[in-house]
Amino acid sequence: MATRVKEKSARRQANADKRPHATARYIRISPFKVRIVLDVIRGMSYNDAVATLKNTPKSASAPILKVLNSAAANAENNLDMAKSDLYVAEAYANQGPVLKRIQPRAKGRAYRILKRTSHITIVLDEVK
Repeated sequence: MATRVKEKSARRQANADKRPHATARYIRISPFKVRIVLDVIRGMSYNDAVATLKNTPKSASAPILKVLNSAAANAENNLDMAKSDLYVAEAYANQGPVLKRIQPRAKGRAYRILKRTSHITIVLDEVK
């Protein structure tokens, strides 16, 4: 039984995505707001994406820039790739846990406030 588990994990590691990537989890920005910025940089070269994020006046651009720089550092240090040859292959934001808060209203009622979180993932790849 244990050897089969070892074989499966070895096969899974061999088939793992070899592209450099980075993930930021539990970011306190709604994924809807993050996806607007991610749609802009998807498919861009690394240098163009950094320039675009630095000049985008959205609150989500700062954490996305950190994730992009982290993915580029992973590519440079772990996989010996040059930053100038990279482009944003995949960029997506999944929804994290929702913090539920209550706003008191008239006549003893309460309105629900949903404070959403995001998991931001960026996958880079080399231009061929």
